[in-house]
Amino acid sequence: MASFNIVMPKLGESIQEGTITKWFVKEGDTIEEDDMLFEVATDKVDSEIPSPVDGVITKINYEEDSLVAVGEVLAVVSLDGEVEETEPEATDSKEETAKTDEAPAKAETTDASVDDSRKLSNRFYSPLVKTIAKEENVSFDELESIEGSGVGGRVQKKDIMAYLESRDSSAAQKESKPAAPAAPAVEKKAAPPVSVGANDTVVEMDRVRKLIADHMVMSKQVSPHVTSVVEADVTDLVIWRNKNKDAFQKKYGDKITFMPIFTEAVAAALAEFPMVNSSVNGDQIVMKKDVNVGIAVAKPDGNLIVPVIRNAEQRNLVGLTKELNRLADAARNNKLDPSEIQGGTFTITNFGSFGNIIGTPIINQPQVAILATGIIEKKPAVLETPSGDVIAIRYKMYLSLSYDHRIIDGALGGAFLRRIADHLEQFDINRAI
Repeated sequence: MASFNIVMPKLGESIQEGTITKWFVKEGDTIEEDDMLFEVATDKVDSEIPSPVDGVITKINYEEDSLVAVGEVLAVVSLDGEVEETEPEATDSKEETAKTDEAPAKAETTDASVDDSRKLSNRFYSPLVKTIAKEENVSFDELESIEGSGVGGRVQKKDIMAYLESRDSSAAQKESKPAAPAAPAVEKKAAPPVSVGANDTVVEMDRVRKLIADHMVMSKQVSPHVTSVVEADVTDLVIWRNKNKDAFQKKYGDKITFMPIFTEAVAAALAEFPMVNSSVNGDQIVMKKDVNVGIAVAKPDGNLIVPVIRNAEQRNLVGLTKELNRLADAARNNKLDPSEIQGGTFTITNFGSFGNIIGTPIINQPQVAILATGIIEKKPAVLETPSGDVIAIRYKMYLSLSYDHRIIDGALGGAFLRRIADHLEQFDINRAI
């Protein structure tokens, strides 16, 4: 009986597990490709997972509310529609598991370019990509780490060829220099004990809060954080929006907030300072070609999620507004696709939406910088005029940039942040909508 293993998919960078919140099928059900199988929740997104194959559900290994690691087999599908009948008392559980795991491997032997571990991937690889991977000895983990440029993050030929070129170059560099001493392991500090009084209330962290906490601690341990701050005069920007927001919504059907304008300025600055649009991989700096800006969105449950606007530097203000509104709405309604929270190269978080003037955000790994935007306030300011200095009421805001000091020093971080402020301060008050 040919069978196929349904595994817990990888739903985002750094996500290692998910909770099955609902099964849409039961054992014995006949399914078709793209039928919904189950709903899974992570700290990033809740997703409904479709079936990649036709067949019959012969085994479901985990119940609802189970926390399952990425790659674990959740269910087994008979590809030929047959249900293998076995007598429980005569079957050893270990032998049964072995048979279940063995069947998919046999079913895949018709494709010589696929090894047994490939069945644990929730990504689709074309025959050409799998053939190149086999010929070039690209391991399963390596293939999974390649960022795809195709639809839904699919790895294309150009992606794997670029990876091979980078890998070969890295190997050559390592052979030409003596091995560096191993870095000392980072000691994990134990939290101090907390006393609980009789009148205190103890609230158990939910799953999402635990995962967010772990991710934030990891980021502070991995990256030495430095924060720079500038104050920007955004008077022309505010006047333009106030004057044009109604006409903009009437013309394009979308409300325009300040965030698309901030995103436009950030994307332009990232194109000018590519080192900020990068990641650190060991002792290598990976400079990203695409400018994919993540926007932190507050969900109704109080947690944050970061959907990504891809190729933000290629979008005009209308395109940024529409995409931002679409992603924010999907995030608040738990309708984001897993691909829409992956591949970010820089993040913006809006402290001003909570009435805060300034903040020092934690870097969203594996990125190397994050921008916080504060509330816009009216302030008295000294302006230079041909007839002398005057005091005027201006709209001002603080921009704070946290960056990874391993590769971004104060000069680069400060120049990049100043450039964002320049873009906002030089906003054309006569710009057409």
